[in-house]
Amino acid sequence: MTRRQTGICYIAGAGRSDLISLQLKENDLTIAADGGFDFFQKSGIQPAILLGDFDSIENLPSVTDQVIRYPTEKDDTDMMLAIKVGLSHGYRTFVLFGGLGNRIDHTLANIQSLVYLAKKDAIGFLYGNGTFITAIRNAELVFPKRKDGILSVFAHNQTVREVTLNGLKYPLTNATLYNNIPLGVSNEFIGEEAQISVEKGTLVVIWYGNAFHLKALPKKVNKS
Repeated sequence: MTRRQTGICYIAGAGRSDLISLQLKENDLTIAADGGFDFFQKSGIQPAILLGDFDSIENLPSVTDQVIRYPTEKDDTDMMLAIKVGLSHGYRTFVLFGGLGNRIDHTLANIQSLVYLAKKDAIGFLYGNGTFITAIRNAELVFPKRKDGILSVFAHNQTVREVTLNGLKYPLTNATLYNNIPLGVSNEFIGEEAQISVEKGTLVVIWYGNAFHLKALPKKVNKS
C-alpha cells in the first residue's frame, strides 16, 4: 500500500504560464510533463521526474532524476500521466502549471483531470496567468480573507445538490445547481473568509488572483 504523502506534487505542462517562485519542501515532488520542463527550468527548479512522449522537447535533459517515456499515441494526456504518477507516490494535493491558455481542448482536458483527482479523494489546483481552477466532490473549500475578486462555481455533474456559499456577495444555502444553467458565475469576495461546500456531486471552482501564492490557496475539508 502506498503511503500518503503530506507534501505537494507540483506538475508543469507545456502550456503558457507566468513564472513562479516556489519554496519547495523536502517532501514535495516536482514532475515535468513533456514541455513543462522548460517552465521549471526558467523558474529555477530542477524537476525530479520528466515524463511524456517528448513531442515538445528537442533534446532530453540529462539532469533529471527519472525520465519516463510514453508512446505518442496513448489514451492519457501528458498532464494526466503526471497526475497518475503523483498519486502512485501517495500525493493527494496537486498544483498544476502550464495547463491553461494554449488550446481550449487541452484546457478542458485539464479541468477533467481536476475532477479525476476530486473523485480520488485528492485535490488539484490548476494555475495560469492569474487564473485558478479546482474541483471538489462532497467537500468544502475555505478561502482566506480577500478584499475583492471574482469567483465562479459550476456543476460538473448534471445535478449537484446541497451547495452552500458563505462569505461571498451572493450566498447560497443548500442550493441545487445544474450543468446547463450557469447560476454560479461571477460571485465576489467581500473581505471575509469564504466557504464553498457541496454535499452531493462535484463542483468546478474558478477564481482570479494577481500571482501564485501558496498561502492564498483555499483549504479543502472533507465531509464526514
